[in-house]
Amino acid sequence: MKGIAPAVILKLLSGKAMYGYEIIRKINELTNGEFQWKEGALYPCLHKMENGGLLKSEWRIVSGKPRKYYALTKTGKEQVAEKVNESRTFCTALNLLLGSE
Repeated sequence: MKGIAPAVILKLLSGKAMYGYEIIRKINELTNGEFQWKEGALYPCLHKMENGGLLKSEWRIVSGKPRKYYALTKTGKEQVAEKVNESRTFCTALNLLLGSE
Protein backbone atom coordinates (compact mmCIF):
# COMPACT_ATOMS: atom_id res chain seq x y z
CA MET A 1 0.00 0.00 0.00
CA LYS A 2 2.89 2.35 0.68
CA GLY A 3 3.59 2.85 -3.03
CA ILE A 4 0.03 3.74 -3.96
CA ALA A 5 -0.83 5.68 -0.80
CA PRO A 6 -0.15 9.13 -2.31
CA ALA A 7 -2.43 8.39 -5.28
CA VAL A 8 -5.21 7.15 -3.00
CA ILE A 9 -4.93 10.18 -0.73
CA LEU A 10 -4.81 12.64 -3.63
CA LYS A 11 -7.83 11.02 -5.25
CA LEU A 12 -9.88 11.09 -2.04
CA LEU A 13 -8.97 14.68 -1.27
CA SER A 14 -9.80 15.79 -4.80
CA GLY A 15 -13.45 15.64 -3.73
CA LYS A 16 -13.21 17.55 -0.45
CA ALA A 17 -10.98 18.30 2.52
CA MET A 18 -10.91 15.49 5.08
CA TYR A 19 -9.36 14.76 8.46
CA GLY A 20 -7.17 11.71 9.03
CA TYR A 21 -9.66 9.32 10.57
CA GLU A 22 -12.21 10.30 7.93
CA ILE A 23 -9.70 9.28 5.23
CA ILE A 24 -9.17 5.91 6.93
CA ARG A 25 -12.93 5.30 7.19
CA LYS A 26 -13.47 6.24 3.55
CA ILE A 27 -10.73 3.86 2.36
CA ASN A 28 -12.21 1.03 4.42
CA GLU A 29 -15.69 1.83 3.10
CA LEU A 30 -14.69 2.08 -0.57
CA THR A 31 -12.70 -1.18 -0.45
CA ASN A 32 -15.30 -3.11 1.58
CA GLY A 33 -12.72 -3.49 4.33
CA GLU A 34 -10.04 -5.04 2.10
CA PHE A 35 -7.66 -2.15 2.79
CA GLN A 36 -7.59 -1.28 6.46
CA TRP A 37 -5.16 1.55 6.89
CA LYS A 38 -3.94 2.40 10.35
CA GLU A 39 -3.19 5.87 11.66
CA GLY A 40 0.47 4.93 12.03
CA ALA A 41 0.70 4.40 8.28
CA LEU A 42 -1.49 7.30 7.17
CA TYR A 43 -0.14 10.23 9.14
CA PRO A 44 3.52 9.92 8.06
CA CYS A 45 2.31 9.87 4.46
CA LEU A 46 0.09 12.93 5.01
CA HIS A 47 2.98 14.81 6.64
CA LYS A 48 5.37 13.88 3.82
CA MET A 49 2.85 15.02 1.22
CA GLU A 50 2.24 18.25 3.13
CA ASN A 51 5.97 18.94 3.40
CA GLY A 52 6.26 18.17 -0.33
CA GLY A 53 3.71 20.83 -1.18
CA LEU A 54 0.91 18.49 -2.32
CA LEU A 55 -1.32 19.06 0.71
CA LYS A 56 -2.18 21.87 3.08
CA SER A 57 -3.82 21.53 6.46
CA GLU A 58 -5.93 23.58 8.82
CA TRP A 59 -7.39 22.99 12.24
CA ARG A 60 -11.16 23.12 12.57
CA ILE A 61 -13.38 22.69 15.60
CA VAL A 62 -16.07 20.08 14.87
CA SER A 63 -18.55 19.13 17.60
CA GLY A 64 -16.25 20.79 20.11
CA LYS A 65 -13.21 18.75 19.03
CA PRO A 66 -10.20 20.06 17.12
CA ARG A 67 -9.54 18.18 13.87
CA LYS A 68 -6.77 18.69 11.37
CA TYR A 69 -8.24 18.79 7.87
CA TYR A 70 -6.13 18.11 4.80
CA ALA A 71 -6.81 19.56 1.37
CA LEU A 72 -5.02 19.63 -1.96
CA THR A 73 -2.76 22.50 -2.89
CA LYS A 74 -2.62 23.73 -6.48
CA THR A 75 0.33 21.38 -7.03
CA GLY A 76 -1.60 18.52 -5.44
CA LYS A 77 -4.55 19.12 -7.75
CA GLU A 78 -2.19 19.02 -10.73
CA GLN A 79 -0.74 15.69 -9.54
CA VAL A 80 -3.99 13.74 -9.05
CA ALA A 81 -4.33 12.35 -12.60
CA GLU A 82 -0.61 11.59 -12.89
CA LYS A 83 -0.42 9.68 -9.59
CA VAL A 84 -3.65 7.78 -10.29
CA ASN A 85 -2.36 6.76 -13.74
CA GLU A 86 0.98 5.65 -12.26
CA SER A 87 -0.89 3.47 -9.75
CA ARG A 88 -3.11 1.98 -12.46
CA THR A 89 -0.04 1.14 -14.54
CA PHE A 90 1.54 -0.49 -11.49
CA CYS A 91 -1.61 -2.55 -10.79
CA THR A 92 -1.83 -3.67 -14.43
CA ALA A 93 1.81 -4.77 -14.40
CA LEU A 94 1.32 -6.57 -11.09
CA ASN A 95 -1.72 -8.42 -12.47
CA LEU A 96 0.36 -9.51 -15.47
CA LEU A 97 3.07 -10.84 -13.16
CA LEU A 98 0.69 -12.62 -10.82
CA GLY A 99 -1.35 -14.03 -13.67
CA SER A 100 1.65 -15.58 -15.39
CA GLU A 101 2.87 -19.06 -14.59
